Amino acid sequence: MHILSAITAWLVDTIGRMGYTGIVSLMFLESSFFPFPSEVVMPPAGYLAWKGEMSLSLVLIAGIAGSILGAVFNYWIAVKFGRPFLLRWGKYFFVSQESISKADDFFLKHGHVSTLVGRLLPVIRQYISLPAGIARMPLGIFTLFTTIGAGAWVAVLTFAGYLLGEHQDMLKEYLHVITLGCIGLACIIAGGYYLYWRRHHKS
Repeated sequence: MHILSAITAWLVDTIGRMGYTGIVSLMFLESSFFPFPSEVVMPPAGYLAWKGEMSLSLVLIAGIAGSILGAVFNYWIAVKFGRPFLLRWGKYFFVSQESISKADDFFLKHGHVSTLVGRLLPVIRQYISLPAGIARMPLGIFTLFTTIGAGAWVAVLTFAGYLLGEHQDMLKEYLHVITLGCIGLACIIAGGYYLYWRRHHKS
């Protein structure tokens, strides 16, 4: 708790000094390879919005923009280096051309819902861009569903910090509930999509 409080205080100070650019930068890191949790970025920004030191709408826009930029960066890395690497060296890691083709086919059919659901899941949200890039998922569709998933996550975290106001010490408890809620929502979306696809596929 002491470490979390210290990190939160540092982030509040950092975001306060860097403003919306700080939010974009930190969320870019969170959404790319760097293990930087969004749970310690957006709630403090929401808290600053509650204090009237930042605009709530601009905080949301900055958080979503940073998430999209980080996701597209990962997507570009996967397109540029991931696919050529797997095609050349994949056989040494038990990744065959056939498995790559199957992944391509999967993301062509289900990449949109995979991206959306992945953005709601811990750990996976940072890396869902990689298989999407390797499979050459259409960038427009990838960006659209990344925006929806990242927007939902950013909004929930921001409003948590905003609504808690001066009671930021309760954030850890609420973050646990929020994470479980997002996992549940991801399962509902995935299950609903599977039932829809199965019924449509049969017909």
